[in-house]
Amino acid sequence: MSDNPFTYYDKDKDAGGSSASLNSQEKEILEATNAALTKPNPSLEYCTLSVEETLHKLDTDAKLGLSSVEEATKRRQYYGPNEISVDDDESLVKKFLSNFVEDRLILLLMGSAIISVFLGNIDDAISITMAIVIVVTVGFVQEYRSEKSLEALNKLVPQECHLIRGGRESNVLATNLVPGDLVRFRIGDRIPADIRIIECNDLTIDESNLTGETDPVHKSYKALSRDSYNDQPNSIVPVAERTNIAYMGTLVKEGNGRGIVVGTGRETSFGNVFEMMSSIEKPKTPLQLTMDKLGKDLSLASFVVIGIICVVGIIQGRSWLEMFQISVSLAVAAIPEGLPIIVTVTLALGVLRMAKRKAIVRRLPSVETLGSVNVICSDKTGTLTSNHMTVSKIWCLGSMANKLNVLSLDKNKGGNLKNYLTDDVKTTLLCGNLCNNASYSQEHAKYLGNPTDVALLEQLQKFELADVRSEYTKVKELSFNSKRKMMATKIQDNEKKTTLFIKGAFERILDKSSSYLTEKGKIEKLTAGHRETIIDCANTLASEGLRVLAFAKRAMTDSSSKLVEDDISDLVFTGLIGMNDPPRSSVKFAIDQFLQGGIHIIMITGDSENTAVNIARQIGIPVIDPKLSVLSGDKLNEMTDDQLANVIDHVNIFARATPEHKLNIVRALRRRGDVVAMTGDGVNDAPALKLADIGVSMGRMGTDVAKEASDMILTDDDFSTILTAIEEGKGIFNNIQNFLSFQLSTSIAALSLVALSTAFMLPNPLNAMQILWINILMDGPPAQSLGVEPVDHEVMKKPPRKRTDKILTAELLKRLIGTASCIILGTVYVFVKEMAEDGQVTARDTTMTFTCFVFFDMFNALACRHTTKSIFEIGFFTNKMFNLAVGFSLLGQMCAIYIPFFQAIFKTESLAFSDLIFLAMISSSVFIIDEIRKYWVKKNSHMDPLRYSIV
Repeated sequence: MSDNPFTYYDKDKDAGGSSASLNSQEKEILEATNAALTKPNPSLEYCTLSVEETLHKLDTDAKLGLSSVEEATKRRQYYGPNEISVDDDESLVKKFLSNFVEDRLILLLMGSAIISVFLGNIDDAISITMAIVIVVTVGFVQEYRSEKSLEALNKLVPQECHLIRGGRESNVLATNLVPGDLVRFRIGDRIPADIRIIECNDLTIDESNLTGETDPVHKSYKALSRDSYNDQPNSIVPVAERTNIAYMGTLVKEGNGRGIVVGTGRETSFGNVFEMMSSIEKPKTPLQLTMDKLGKDLSLASFVVIGIICVVGIIQGRSWLEMFQISVSLAVAAIPEGLPIIVTVTLALGVLRMAKRKAIVRRLPSVETLGSVNVICSDKTGTLTSNHMTVSKIWCLGSMANKLNVLSLDKNKGGNLKNYLTDDVKTTLLCGNLCNNASYSQEHAKYLGNPTDVALLEQLQKFELADVRSEYTKVKELSFNSKRKMMATKIQDNEKKTTLFIKGAFERILDKSSSYLTEKGKIEKLTAGHRETIIDCANTLASEGLRVLAFAKRAMTDSSSKLVEDDISDLVFTGLIGMNDPPRSSVKFAIDQFLQGGIHIIMITGDSENTAVNIARQIGIPVIDPKLSVLSGDKLNEMTDDQLANVIDHVNIFARATPEHKLNIVRALRRRGDVVAMTGDGVNDAPALKLADIGVSMGRMGTDVAKEASDMILTDDDFSTILTAIEEGKGIFNNIQNFLSFQLSTSIAALSLVALSTAFMLPNPLNAMQILWINILMDGPPAQSLGVEPVDHEVMKKPPRKRTDKILTAELLKRLIGTASCIILGTVYVFVKEMAEDGQVTARDTTMTFTCFVFFDMFNALACRHTTKSIFEIGFFTNKMFNLAVGFSLLGQMCAIYIPFFQAIFKTESLAFSDLIFLAMISSSVFIIDEIRKYWVKKNSHMDPLRYSIV
C-alpha cells in the first residue's frame, strides 16, 4: 500500500529521474491533480458503506432506481446539473481593455498619440486614438467569434448514459443524472458520474485518465473497511483502491454492471481535478503554432524593412515624429497579427459546417489533415453497411444435415415460421435469447444494444416466441471480446437446473464442441464428417455476404457464480445463424469518388474472406485477385511491419482481423509515408484511432473510449460522410491559402509602397491613418469572408496533398508576389501622376493614392476567391458574406472620402465620380491579370497535372 492517499503515475520518477525534469506546465498539472485527488468527496464516504446502507442513505432502489421524475427534478434543483464547467469571471469589458496593453504595437501607437499631444498635434492624437480603438475592436470581435465557435463545437457531442428510473430504462443525457439514480453500464461506456457499484459481472475499468495507472482495475460491489487504511493520512482510502466506485470519465474495459450515482458535477473525483486545473492554460494546437511561426517570420522580415525605412527617412531630413508614426502604422499593417485568429475562425466555421453534414471534428487542426488523407481504413459493419443486422438464415445439423437445406427467413416473410421449430432450431434460438445483453426501451419502443444481440431478439417474433430472459436467473456471464471470440452465460431455471449457453465465431464453438443436438432434441456424437459439413455450410453462408454465428450449450452441475474460460468445453453444438447487414446505398458512390481522387480504400472486418470479398464487390472496392487483394488476420500475425508495408499497397481487404491488427495496419501505412484515416467504434480500436492521422469514430454505435480517441465523429455512422468531411477539409485548406494570398500580397504592397517612396526621396503616399485603415481591411471582414468560400466539389478529383507540403507553396508565393507587384505599380503610377500635375503632394494626391490602394485590395480579394477557377465559373453571388464584406468596406472608403468628419481624420478630400471610374479601371488590372493567369493554368494543366492540381 502506498504512503500517499492517492495513486498517481509520475513517469520521470519511475524512470529513475525526478519531478525536476518536468516542465512548468507538467509540474502545475501534477500538483493540481495530486491536490484534487486528496480532496474528500462522496465517493470516499460511500466506498465504505454497504450496498444496503448506500440505498438507504440515498433513498433509492436497487432495481427500480428513483421512484419518480418529480423526485429526480427536486434533487437536480438541489445538486445542480451533472456537468463540469468553469465560470468565466472576466467580463467582456475587461477582456476588451486588456487588448490595449497586451499588444506591443498598440502600445507604440498609444505612445505616438501621447507624443503628438505634447507637441500640439491634437488632430493627429485624436486620429491615432480612433485608429487604435478600431484596430483593437476588430481583433477583439474576431477572437470572440472564435471562442464562441469553439464553445459550440464542445456541445455537439453530448454524453449519454443508460438510466433506470421507476423500473424503466432509457438513454438520457448524462447531465440529467442526480445522486440516487440507478445507472447500467457495459463494455465501452464512459462512466457518467461517480457511481457506487451494486452489481457487477467481470467488470474492469480503465482509470488511467484519473489515476495514471495503465492497468484496468477489477471492480467489486463489496464495501471497504476504513480501518484497513489507518496508516493513510486521515485514514483516507486511496482513489485507486476504491474498488467499488466507478469514477466519472473512466472507461469500462470488460464486463458490465449497475450502480447508484453518489456524486455529480464538481462533487466527483474528476470534478475536483477539473476545478483545480481549470486555470491552467491549454497549449496551442499544432496548426496554430505553425501559423504563429509564420507570423513571427513575417514580422521579423517586416521589422527589418520598416527599421530601414525609418532610419533612411530621418537621414533624409524628414520629421522623426512623422517617420515614427508611419513606421508603427506600417508595423501594424504589415505584420499579420490577426492571422492565427482568422485561421481559427475559418477552421471553426468549417467544422460547424461539417457538423451539419454529420461529421463532427473534435480537433481543429484535423481539418487541415483531412485534405492530405490518401488511405482510408474502414470497418465493414455499421460504416460500409447499414448497421441493422437481420437474421437471414438458420441451419442446424440435426434437422438440416444437407448444407443446401437452410431455413431462409428472407424467403418466408409471409409464412408461418413456427412450423419450423424443431428442437435444435428452438434451442439455437434460445441460446441467442439468453446469451444476450440487448434491452427493450419503452421510450424508443425498440431493442437497444449491440446490433447482433438486437437481431437475435427481433427474429424471435417471426417464430412467435417471447423474450424469456426474465424467467431465468443469470448466475454468471463471460463477456465477448476480440480474443475470446465468444460469449457464455451461466443460467439457472426455476427448477434450479444450471445450463451454460454459448454463442460466437463458428470456428471457436466447433473446436470446443464434442456433440450436437438432433431434430428430436437428442444429443449425438460429433464426427469428423459432421464437422466438415458444418464448416462447408458456414463457408457457404459467408460467401453470400452473411455474418455467421454458431450456438451451443452444456448442462452444468456447478451452480456457483464462478465461470472461467476453461469451463467452455465439451459443448453440444445446436446450429448456425447467418445475419445480413446490407451495404449503405450511398457507399458505392463515395468509394468511386475516393478512387478517382487517388485515395486507397481498405476494408477491415472480422468476417471470413468469402463474406468480405462478397461485400467489397457490392460496394465497389476492387478485388481483381483475392490472393493479392485479401489478407487474413492469421497471415497478418506472421508478418513484420516492414513486410506488411511492402505488400499493403495491393491489399484492399483485411479479413478475420481484430482491433489489435488495426494498430499493425496503421503502423505499416505510416511507415510508407501515407496519411491514414482509420474508422473504429470499439474500446480496442482506441490505440489505432489515436495513432492514425485521422481517427474516425461512430456517433451512434461507437463507444465513448473510441470517440475520445478519435479526431472526427460520424454522427450517422455512414462511410459516405467521410467523403463530405475530406471534401470540406480540402476546401478549407484552399480557403486558408486564398486569404493568405490576399493578406500577404496586401502587406507586401503596403511595405513596398512606402519603402519605394522613401528610397526615391518622394513624399509618403499614405499617411499613418490610411495605412491603419488598410490594415483593418486586410485583417477584417474581406479576409474572413474568403475563409468561408463554398467548397469546390472538384477538389475530390485532385490527388491528396503530401504530408510535407507547406501552406506557403512556391506557386502561392509566385502568385502573391505578382499580385503585390501589380498593386505597387498601379498605386505608384496614380501617386506620381497626381503629384506631377502640381509638383507637390496635396490632400487630393494622397486621397487618390489611398483610394486606388483600397480598390486594388477589393479587386485582389475578388481574384483570391479561387486559385484556379475564374470568378465567372464560380459565380459572383455564391459567397454572400464576401459580397457583404466588400460592400461595407467600399462604403467605409466612401465615408473616408466624402464625410467631413472622416476627411479630417484621414486627411482626404472629395473625389469626382470620374476619378472613381478612373481608379476602378486602374485597380481592376490586378483582377484581370489574375483571370489571365487562371486561364493559362487551366489550359496548361494537362501538361503537368500534379503541379497545377493543388496550389
